Amino acid sequence: MIKIKNLHKSYKMGKNSLHVLKGLDLEIQEGELVAIMGSSGSGKSTLLNIIGMLDNHDHGTYELDKVIIEKMDETKAAKYRNKFLGFVFQSFNLINYKNALENVILPLYYQGLTKKMREEKALKYLDDVGLKQWASHLPNELSGGQKQRVAIARAMVSEPKVLLADEPTGALDSNTSKEVMNLIQKINGAGKTILVVTHEHDISQMCSRVVKLKDGVIVEDKKINQKKAL
Repeated sequence: MIKIKNLHKSYKMGKNSLHVLKGLDLEIQEGELVAIMGSSGSGKSTLLNIIGMLDNHDHGTYELDKVIIEKMDETKAAKYRNKFLGFVFQSFNLINYKNALENVILPLYYQGLTKKMREEKALKYLDDVGLKQWASHLPNELSGGQKQRVAIARAMVSEPKVLLADEPTGALDSNTSKEVMNLIQKINGAGKTILVVTHEHDISQMCSRVVKLKDGVIVEDKKINQKKAL
């Protein structure tokens, strides 16, 4: 599903440059649930941004679902993101003046569906995350866990090839984190490829594979006995 070979990324820092990714090689198969770990400055966020087509790499190759992803303008990048990727963020990124249903509907405006079809599909995904009865509630009427469930429904409604979750439990308490990871495991169990960037060991152990970065290189890549969220 994802093939990365000899990936490099640097950023200009005045007269100097910061070499963030230093020749990464990484393959992720369809249906895997992979945790990407590393301390601040390790390169994990840069890697996720490149995979998410939010940033371009300098050298190397990145292939997503047999499509070579190379430098592209924002219009083309947005088209590919909408086709291939769903995003979940630590801060939820919900629109405060739109209710749960309206937030989930947003990605569907680019798919040429009728209003009725958009609403039916969004309701289905809200139901999948256990929040159909909260469809008319605004984000400020929802708990942190509920907000993240709405964000997951929004990410899944366009039926992406890959779900990218950037610290999805970072703003949640431990019990709510387990509930969110239980949902992520359920989505993965249905065959979805998922990458979870996290600094939390307990969260990484709920994935089936852990990739650790340090100073722009992969220092560990291992499959683990995945723990189920209780």
